[in-house]
Amino acid sequence: MSTATSTATPGTSYPTCYTKLMTLARENDLIGGTMSILGWDQEVLMPEGGLAYRSDQLALLAKIEHEMGTSSEFADALAECEANDDLTSDPQSATAVNLREFRWSLDRRTKLPAELVQEEAKLSSEGMHTWKKARANENFDEFAPVLSKIIDMLRRKAACYGWAEGGEPWDALAEDYEPGCTAAWVESVFTPLRKKLQVLLDDIMGSSHGPSNAFNEIALPVAEQKAFVHKVAAQFGFEFSRGRLDESTHPFCSGSHCNDIRMTTRFHEDNVNDALGSTMHEAGHGLYEQGLLTKYIGTPMGRAVSLGIHESQSRMWENQVGRSESFWKWCHPLLKEHFGAPVASLTFDDVYGGANIVKPDFIRVEADESTYNIHIMIRFELERAILAGNLEVKDIPDAWNSKYRDYLGLEVPNDSKGCLQDIHWSMTSMGYFPTYTLGNLYCAQFFEKAVEAHPDMVEEFASGQFDTLLHWLRTNIHEQGRKYRAADLVEVVTGKPLSSEPLMRHLESKLRPLYKV
Repeated sequence: MSTATSTATPGTSYPTCYTKLMTLARENDLIGGTMSILGWDQEVLMPEGGLAYRSDQLALLAKIEHEMGTSSEFADALAECEANDDLTSDPQSATAVNLREFRWSLDRRTKLPAELVQEEAKLSSEGMHTWKKARANENFDEFAPVLSKIIDMLRRKAACYGWAEGGEPWDALAEDYEPGCTAAWVESVFTPLRKKLQVLLDDIMGSSHGPSNAFNEIALPVAEQKAFVHKVAAQFGFEFSRGRLDESTHPFCSGSHCNDIRMTTRFHEDNVNDALGSTMHEAGHGLYEQGLLTKYIGTPMGRAVSLGIHESQSRMWENQVGRSESFWKWCHPLLKEHFGAPVASLTFDDVYGGANIVKPDFIRVEADESTYNIHIMIRFELERAILAGNLEVKDIPDAWNSKYRDYLGLEVPNDSKGCLQDIHWSMTSMGYFPTYTLGNLYCAQFFEKAVEAHPDMVEEFASGQFDTLLHWLRTNIHEQGRKYRAADLVEVVTGKPLSSEPLMRHLESKLRPLYKV
């Protein structure tokens, strides 16, 4: 069989069909990467007047990307490669993994008409812009019309994909974010976790002891906060020569490839902890992306496993690292050195305790570790009802507020602190939210294994050394690309199936001493 040299691994010869497939895949990825940068620009830099044209740009690029990725040329090259035993004999080889993932993607993509893909891209651009204004005005009614269009489109999209017997529309959409995930499975994971969390929360809420909130009440200049969180992200290992940090309404991490990562965060003058937590979270995403191997850019072996695994990285740096006692032993002096007089009176207990206060609140991204998952469970339940046609758009605010009343004992004061707080639905992402809690479960199990391999690792945080953890993550997760699906990766790395026990051990061991329960 004829062969050619592929850029996947310099100096390695592959069959001509595989070289052709890689060329087509990388050209397709160039379109996707360009869309990503345009999306980042819309959220960070684009003037408001550019929306209509940007929506058209993204819609056209989405159609081109879809058509390229489902072309007969791509499908034929893939089929020829799949028939070549040299490429598929080792199922864990880079070639076999790429072919497996290309087949999964092709089968998904060919179920969607190009017009629907184009419609979704246009609605996403319009939806994010409308949501941002509605959120600022605390008015769900401004967002409701475009959300109705988005939900109608998502139902049609789910119908195109289809779902297994006994399943539901939510399953079809969740597959794009966490392959193999179903609503029934998520419910089976969430129900026992919620019961365990409720016991812990009841004990904490009933305690007369707790950390000081002094750290969260100090006003600090936003310009100084920006410089501070930039330092922390760099100390973690984020390479600003291959990425950047900007501001947006809702923090996110995107980019076009591992050498161009775009993170955003947000700032409040009276809450540096929010900016710090958001930045550490997005830095976790950024570190994962920067850890993917350059030689695999544009192929599945150069992509993250799933959003759940991606969230495991962001939540780990935000929580297991950023809310740890060791981290604050390093960060407390840095905080005083950077901000000076305004924080001079803060003790170590103030900052460590302030980073770990448990208090039911309205905003998911500002939630403490123990209540965070309740926010996710609420969104999951609402999405299932919406997609199944059991909850109308006009009734979403009341349904949202009712669940916050029942689950967290809160009276939601306005739409911006309620159903308008998250960007996800505006960008047509339903089926996404459970990946955050799955990420919490994955990361706790990964972190325990990393500590087992490096018993002194956590103590190293106290001197600002995070490279042991980063190297472990690079080796075991980042550089693996999509070699394994999420559930398989957990077992390969930790030797055990996914469990809620590591997360509960993490929460119990930290929070019970702080609250003396």
